[in-house]
Amino acid sequence: MIPLKKMALAVAVISSGVYLTGCSQPVSEQTDADNTPLNLTVIHINDTHSAFDPTNSSFHNDALSEVSDNGAVYTAFGGHPRLKTEADAAKQKAENNDQSLLFLHGGDAFQGSGYFVLNQGKMNSDILSDMGLDAMALGNHEFDAKLPALAKFIQSVNFPVLANNIDVKDEPTLKDADNLKPYALYAFDGNDKEPLDSLNHLPEDKAVVAVIGVALEDMKDISSDTGNIEFKNEIKSTQETIDALKAKGVNKIVVLSHIGNARDQRLAESVNGIDLIVGGHSHTLLGDFTDLGKGNPGAYAALFTNPDQKGQTCVVQAGVYAQAMGEVTVGFDAWGNVTQCEGTNTLLSSDHFYRDAIHKESMNDQDRSTVTAFIDKNPKITVVPEDTDMRKKINVSYKPALDNAYGQVIGQVPTEIKHERRPGDGDSDEHGSDVAPLVAEGQYFWANQPEILQKTHMPVDFSLIAAGGVRTNIEPGTYREGNVSMELLPFKNAMSVLQVKGSAVRKLISQTVKATLPASAHAGKFPYGGHLRYTFDVKADGLTQLDYKDKQGQWHSLDNDHVYTIALNSYNANGQDGWDALFKDQASHQRARFDIAKQLKRSGSYTYQLYPVTGLSKNDKEKIVVRYKDDKPLQCGVNNISCDTDAQAFIDYVSKQRQNLTPLKQEPVTIKRYL
Repeated sequence: MIPLKKMALAVAVISSGVYLTGCSQPVSEQTDADNTPLNLTVIHINDTHSAFDPTNSSFHNDALSEVSDNGAVYTAFGGHPRLKTEADAAKQKAENNDQSLLFLHGGDAFQGSGYFVLNQGKMNSDILSDMGLDAMALGNHEFDAKLPALAKFIQSVNFPVLANNIDVKDEPTLKDADNLKPYALYAFDGNDKEPLDSLNHLPEDKAVVAVIGVALEDMKDISSDTGNIEFKNEIKSTQETIDALKAKGVNKIVVLSHIGNARDQRLAESVNGIDLIVGGHSHTLLGDFTDLGKGNPGAYAALFTNPDQKGQTCVVQAGVYAQAMGEVTVGFDAWGNVTQCEGTNTLLSSDHFYRDAIHKESMNDQDRSTVTAFIDKNPKITVVPEDTDMRKKINVSYKPALDNAYGQVIGQVPTEIKHERRPGDGDSDEHGSDVAPLVAEGQYFWANQPEILQKTHMPVDFSLIAAGGVRTNIEPGTYREGNVSMELLPFKNAMSVLQVKGSAVRKLISQTVKATLPASAHAGKFPYGGHLRYTFDVKADGLTQLDYKDKQGQWHSLDNDHVYTIALNSYNANGQDGWDALFKDQASHQRARFDIAKQLKRSGSYTYQLYPVTGLSKNDKEKIVVRYKDDKPLQCGVNNISCDTDAQAFIDYVSKQRQNLTPLKQEPVTIKRYL
């Protein structure tokens, strides 16, 4: 077993007499408080998105130029068997040192791979229950499995699922789910850990830690199937929960959130009494990974001052797709004051290294030794073997069905095409993703096919897509239908063709770019276009260019007063996840819009069905309501209706137009930051 890397980054140690006061009340005002000091290690993951297998990736550094032309090393990161090995090593180390430890998941275990498409929550329940987790936050993609499947997952896993700011009493599928909790309590005596069922009669000789779950307060704007669940204000609910816990004497508070790094920071600065926030949702690999070509979105274990100007909160998050694991150690004194907060994220690498993205040219022994020596000196990456039992379970029980589900070959990919949601993320430049523009071009191509035009009679001017709707890089090699429908675009969204005013498009792009510019912001709403290009100037705080390309290939500035016909998926067309400008335009103006789905036939073929939309509104719970003509709604999965036309659009584009799949030559997005 490979030993864990020593902690070397993001250290905040408090000298004698000066504290990071996570406990906001003066000690004299606390009654029946837990007065036991504690040194707690938290290992954590988030947004694993059913990445049970390793993800092909790379890292580069000039020190490795002797093994490749640009210092790039191609390998694979993570996967759940590798996570389990690393977690087990951390647990063994903690046991050897009689150290208290929690293993936490920041939410969004669902979606993201073909495994989820085929098994929904069943495989996540099976594999995650083998991981030895102590708790998991409720993420927005947990609702992708629909409520009955989510309820089954919650009740079948062997750890609690947490969210303190939701009320499920009016939702039949979840109201009796006793494993869905606002918080979990753990009593520690060194490495000995005891889950507590009640706040009453807390042990006097053990340190008690509360882990509080926080879900997105605007979940209904992001997830379509939330039923009658009420989502409450993140700040107000969490403060009330902490106050109730402190009144019972619990003064060591960990928040397990799925609201994104920017809102984690806001929570830390708006709520008194949080000691540590373990986050998710924004896919933020906190720490300086520039020496591995992975960027620097912000410090790991950064400290934020509470509103009482006394307490401070430590904030961590560990990236995405089960590629890394975070480890943070928090020291508490006898009154719950934080005396230490230190740690780092670590990328978990395979020991197979290649010179090419297709993984055909393996490195020789000498070059492998050079790479291994580099990794051994870097605390942010380590080589970890897979847990053999978990790998065997995946290969025997789940992988054969996955391999059979990928379908026909639609193209070839010469080199990896990378998807970074926002320009500047990872090792991307000012243009950002190379994948999202391809998907958008696919939407434009598909909507202008004769087969579609014969039904809509609406030639499309351009297309739009939010970065969060694109889930993966496009890996080199043979490209199949399932790579699109189960991995790249797995959400089964219908395509929409609609008319919208130019001013609404301009407002949409400006608002969503501004909202995602901060490094800590959730970047899922960042916009890309097909047959559309724009430049956003940070110094000017706005768009300096917004053009569309006509059928003859000529570019024209977007006219605010002109009504354009655009193609995009129905999720974005409804204005969800911050695309409010499109919702408002449709709510106030009745223009043509069609949602397009597939009517499946017994033969395996299909025809396209149009569903005219007459308007958008919001109900009394602020949930977006789509009104269809003659009250005949689009019901995905009912009567052989399939809504995966967003994936079909890209499948058609690749198979008919771009079988040699490479990035577009012209960049549609430019962000001028003046760094």
